Amino acid sequence: MMSVDRAERLLEEAFKIQGRDKKGRKILRIVGKFFPARELMGTGQGGVGEEALQSFLERRVFPDIGGAPFVVVYMHSLVQRSENFPGVAALRSAYEALPAAVRDGLRAVYFVHPGLQARLFFATFGRFLFSAGLYRKLRYVSRLEFLWEHMRRGEVEVPEFVQDHDEELEHRPLMDYGLVESDHHHRAFDDPAMDSAASMHSLRCIS
Repeated sequence: MMSVDRAERLLEEAFKIQGRDKKGRKILRIVGKFFPARELMGTGQGGVGEEALQSFLERRVFPDIGGAPFVVVYMHSLVQRSENFPGVAALRSAYEALPAAVRDGLRAVYFVHPGLQARLFFATFGRFLFSAGLYRKLRYVSRLEFLWEHMRRGEVEVPEFVQDHDEELEHRPLMDYGLVESDHHHRAFDDPAMDSAASMHSLRCIS
């Protein structure tokens, strides 16, 4: 079972408050590739993963945000389903567990480097699986240059692999449509995981 200290160290890499956008709102940067979903929420953790995540956010993130308006920059670059993605149900539960002041303060979620499948999924099921408030705040950002329209360069740290992936997309635009694969050996995960019982139940209810 993962120790609390190790979970804390891993989450510190994934979640960071960094700078402000052009409207002066704080930025919560989330790097999907750094999120330890397999280690944190895998089989045998006995609920420790979700508790560790909630505890970390309550102690290290929410106090810095307070009740002020803020935005989320989520970097999806090179996320792998088996390693980094906790599943749709977990994401929805995490959002619903946010304190009211924090949830009301969220102004936008910038989804950097979404794949075609992620776009199609959220366009089809987003309104059903997530609250209307969160769905309306979702902004797809296919290139970093478009992110800088909302925040200044240097306000938020962009990992080198995200920059490299952005450059690869720029030179191979068909990757955006799933027609060309990345040169990376591990295929980046494009579509949200639907491997949990809660997620599949949600889709059955829709149909």
